[in-house]
Amino acid sequence: MTEFVTSADGTRIAYRAAGEGPAVVIVDGALCHRAFGPSTGIADRLADGHRVFSYDRRGRGESGTADRYAVEREIEDLAALVAAAGGSATLFGLSSGGALALRAAGAGIGVERVAVYEPPFSTTEEQRARFREYRAGVERDVAAGDRGAAVARFMAFVGAPEAMVDGMRQSPVWPVLESVAPTLVTDAEALDGAEGAPVPVGRLAALTVPVLVLDGGDSTRPLRDAARATAAAAHAEYRTLAGQTHEVAPEVLAPVLAEFVAKG
Repeated sequence: MTEFVTSADGTRIAYRAAGEGPAVVIVDGALCHRAFGPSTGIADRLADGHRVFSYDRRGRGESGTADRYAVEREIEDLAALVAAAGGSATLFGLSSGGALALRAAGAGIGVERVAVYEPPFSTTEEQRARFREYRAGVERDVAAGDRGAAVARFMAFVGAPEAMVDGMRQSPVWPVLESVAPTLVTDAEALDGAEGAPVPVGRLAALTVPVLVLDGGDSTRPLRDAARATAAAAHAEYRTLAGQTHEVAPEVLAPVLAEFVAKG
């Protein structure tokens, strides 16, 4: 059942709450929402013993949007969800959603602890330069109203072969991706895209809540390097899930999250 909270700027944010117990809010990564992505599957696995909130980030799914996207508005959305959860919650962020969750954890909105899976920060100057180029390009695409170009640029950036992208353009999933393409700009900004998505060492070091950073044993080296660097900066617990890639299996992830939440 879909419910709604109203964010500070009046935008309605759609969510589903399942289960009973300590509150956990799942923050999706780029292009994903409840009907398209991993959050619902993770929520279903975690709902045994937790009150799990899976939501559509603004501009996605059943949530509203605004004339301009901004990371600050997304943090206000999370504040409204945490309030609906009773005023305190654990955040779990996937990929670029992890960058947003880490920002929100330091915003004084009632975040008790935060777990992230492979936030895609840059750890080399080459990666930072590539991210700056990507961020500028996707911003131009969205400003020009070319949503297909924005999605294709993102797919190429994350390593999808050109032939795969061409095939996806002909599939039923492409319009779904185009519908949320403007949110790629906010995702880039959550990662400090203008600076090339560096690991935000100062921001992470200032966190006062427990942090868990996860990666997959079969993920790419840049993602694993970023996870290790994030954990070191945040003085966080760091764990690797054997056999997992960036598309982590809910049945592997959920017990680890449950253990982290149970630490109180």
